[in-house]
Amino acid sequence: MPTLNLPIATGELAPYTTKPPRDLPAAKPPFNRIAYAAAHVVADPLADADPWLDASIDWERTIAFRRHLWSLGLGVAEAMDTAQRGMGVDWTTSLELIRRSLAAAQDFPGALIGCGAGTDHLDPSDAVTLDDVIRAYEEQCAEIEALGGRIVLMASRALVKAARTGDDYAKVYGRILSQVKEPVIIHWLGEMFDPALAGYWGHRNHHEAMGVAVDVIADHAAKVDGVKISLLDKDKEIAMRRRLPQGVRMYTGDDFNYAELIAGDAQGYSDALLGIFDVIAPAAASALGALTRGDAKAFHDILAPTVPLSRHIFKAPTRFYKTGVVFMAYLNGLQDHFTLVGGQESARSTLHLAELFRLADAAGLLADPDRAAGRMRHVMATHGVQA
Repeated sequence: MPTLNLPIATGELAPYTTKPPRDLPAAKPPFNRIAYAAAHVVADPLADADPWLDASIDWERTIAFRRHLWSLGLGVAEAMDTAQRGMGVDWTTSLELIRRSLAAAQDFPGALIGCGAGTDHLDPSDAVTLDDVIRAYEEQCAEIEALGGRIVLMASRALVKAARTGDDYAKVYGRILSQVKEPVIIHWLGEMFDPALAGYWGHRNHHEAMGVAVDVIADHAAKVDGVKISLLDKDKEIAMRRRLPQGVRMYTGDDFNYAELIAGDAQGYSDALLGIFDVIAPAAASALGALTRGDAKAFHDILAPTVPLSRHIFKAPTRFYKTGVVFMAYLNGLQDHFTLVGGQESARSTLHLAELFRLADAAGLLADPDRAAGRMRHVMATHGVQA
């Protein structure tokens, strides 16, 4: 197995020898949990564009990655924050991404795909009004539905600016939910993922905000498939899960505690819509297969080694987690370069990437250690490290 010299916290280099990849039993869907992976986009490194200003997408490799997820039995949550939505990827590009993904999904009978609808084509200035937000949501929902897509109703930065109370959120969500053709997944993205969303649902206290969200869902339960919360707090998720109307699902967005939340307890469980499932897709599918067979021990045994990796990738500042997601795709040969939209390959330190490599290897998630080691050496060389 290859050995590399990688940086450690003391500022020195230390040898690290890789291990063989894990033998993950293949899973046969359908699973007894609904599981979406929020999928990343593959940047086009050869585009004549300014990386900080222009979103240049390699469409072929981007769609190939979605095919990889569907082939494992996972759903795809499209044009979400994992795809750098509103963080380099604009609505026009997102709609094209949705169109291409919906077309590709036709090759996988029964494939799950949810499509992010938001208000990111608005300038979230102080002058934006609730009616502006409603019109923006209506426009994106209509375009997705025209393509035959199911909606994931994303949190709105503009709504944070326009709203003054929880009643304002109830007005906006009520209007949109009353118009959608099919039940949607509501996404409550916490401020740890996007600081501009602090105070969502009209309250900075998450428990008070939860009360507003639960009331909105209860008033429109027939139009809500489920809610995804990304607060990285399992107790808050469980508390909200237990308050949801019957038939409304909780989709965990907790990239720190997903195994426990998906397994559930005597009072219920969470389905999944997770960015980390982009990274650990083979392990996630294998674990879900075990859980479906009734083998809870195997489920936890498979996922337990992935949790330290996930917590590292999603560590604060959490909004930079996309760097780790794409780095793993590069190491595993799912794309040929470590380049992100917006130049976000520079958002994490050399030490962070080195620890990510070690944790991925410890979890047995480097599909080909020789290839991964070679690519790691290339990346370290660009940082002045002779690995």
